[in-house]
Amino acid sequence: MSKQRDFTQGNLMGALIYFSGPIILAQLLQVSYQLVDSLWIGNLIGANALGAVNIAGVVIFTVLSFVIGINNSTLTILSQQKGKGNEAGVARYINAFVVTLTCIGVLMGLVGVIFAEPILQLLGTPSAMLDDSTTYLQINAVGILFLVGYNFISTVLRAVGDSKTPLRIVGLAVLLNIVLDPLFIAGFDWGVQGAAVATIMSQGFSMIYGGWYVIRHQLIEWQRPHLPAWTEVKLILNLGIPSGLQMAIISAGAAAIMSVVTSHGEAAVAGYSAAQRLDSVILLPAQALGATVNSMAGQNIGVGKWDRVRKIALLGVAYNTVIMLVFAGLLVLFADQAIRMFIQEIGAVQFGTHYLMVIAFFYPFLGVNFVLNGIVRASGAMYQVMILNLLSFWILRYPLSYLMSEWLGETGIAYGIGMSFVISSLLAFLYYRFGKWKNKQIFS
Repeated sequence: MSKQRDFTQGNLMGALIYFSGPIILAQLLQVSYQLVDSLWIGNLIGANALGAVNIAGVVIFTVLSFVIGINNSTLTILSQQKGKGNEAGVARYINAFVVTLTCIGVLMGLVGVIFAEPILQLLGTPSAMLDDSTTYLQINAVGILFLVGYNFISTVLRAVGDSKTPLRIVGLAVLLNIVLDPLFIAGFDWGVQGAAVATIMSQGFSMIYGGWYVIRHQLIEWQRPHLPAWTEVKLILNLGIPSGLQMAIISAGAAAIMSVVTSHGEAAVAGYSAAQRLDSVILLPAQALGATVNSMAGQNIGVGKWDRVRKIALLGVAYNTVIMLVFAGLLVLFADQAIRMFIQEIGAVQFGTHYLMVIAFFYPFLGVNFVLNGIVRASGAMYQVMILNLLSFWILRYPLSYLMSEWLGETGIAYGIGMSFVISSLLAFLYYRFGKWKNKQIFS
């Protein structure tokens, strides 16, 4: 039996560092999927192919985001059940999530396959990139259940206090992808299609391994899948729908910003695509801390230890600020060299380098959002977090990136996005401090 952590007692700072470490490493491995694909595609095929994959990646995340949002609600439900010591409740809700996510995943996969090309056209995908982008999107949509499955297994384990086993599961997927990517892209000469096939095969093997490992070693109490009780499904949908809509808002906002970038031409798209692969790395600590505090706060909310919840929030924000400033400094110092790992075209390199150097030091503010929203989400206040993200992306980030690009040209995109990070973090703090999220109760 793998060691599960009880966050309702003991030293919080030590628990925060110990528990978040494997999550950061696992998310770093997750990002390496895109980095490996981008390195091979950008260098072996070219900047246009890299841009095509990035645009498709935005759409894939948009299609998948609703499912991911419901998956994220797993942390809130299971961590509170774990905090209460209700192991039977944990098992019941795991079964309910498995059934619900499978149904939704199949539906969303069909949507991705059927409507791939029209969606890409709506985003203004350049004609030179449309075929590759459509192919990449459709293949990933076929394998959507693999991605949902192995991420769900990792989320369940983190909810009950185990962050090391998910690291092994994700590690296997990445190792397989590193081996299969060059084989399919260059060896079989499948190009962009090969990168997509390598990714879904790696995720499929990882999901199968993760399920086998969890059952074999009894890491969680497992039941054979069966129809869940309506009360369980109702609670999942009650929390999962706003959480899913929140993720849809985020990903649709990313797609909207991509439409601003595409209006500036192929060089901007290629440079932005390379920069996105790199600045996603700097977000890893913030994303990991958001998941960490969600689990830690959820267990303490389950037993009413609000003093520990407040300490978790304070420590999370402080830890985020320090570590993300370090990451930002490294990214700025090596921005040009990092961009050139993916592309060589001068115009694209110039755009990508400038974007990174502007945006890097705004990321600690975005990290505050991840941490404080993770605390609020742990209480079950999903609609409130959804509204905060709606304001962040559609009232701030998209309009500011558009307006600044109209004023300053393509260089204004980074300034607009950075300004939105600062304002969003202030809104997140105000709601955390003065909002009524503490009154939320998801279990009677």
